[in-house]
Amino acid sequence: GDCFPCPQEGCPMMGHYADRFPAKLKRENQKYFLNTGADPPFATWRQKVFIQLSGAKKMRGDINLIFHDTEGNTKEYEIASGDLSQDQVYAKCLDVEIDPKKTKEIEFLWNKTLLTLLWGRLGAETVNITHGDGHR
Repeated sequence: GDCFPCPQEGCPMMGHYADRFPAKLKRENQKYFLNTGADPPFATWRQKVFIQLSGAKKMRGDINLIFHDTEGNTKEYEIASGDLSQDQVYAKCLDVEIDPKKTKEIEFLWNKTLLTLLWGRLGAETVNITHGDGHR
């Protein structure tokens, strides 16, 4: 936390985003930054999530996924919020703090807004998750 605030052009990133800062790549002793998790061991795994909804045609609320690992840890991530529709595929890239090799369960959670009709329901028709290494 001693490196912030970042300069106006942003914090130089390592890895995939390093080419956004070409002038800084030529410097010696340049500080670079990584996205990390909030808890030890601070690692994250890039995963792309695709969700096809089923149920009511249109609904307001949000959809989240909760990742559970074999050690009892859980992390929740919002995938979409607002007007939700069963004929749309929701996609999002996540930096998940649960190791894919230790993932035991992924829970789908739909929260409807207070104004949503009581009888309306949404579920997940399909949930596909692609890990950074290309595995599902």
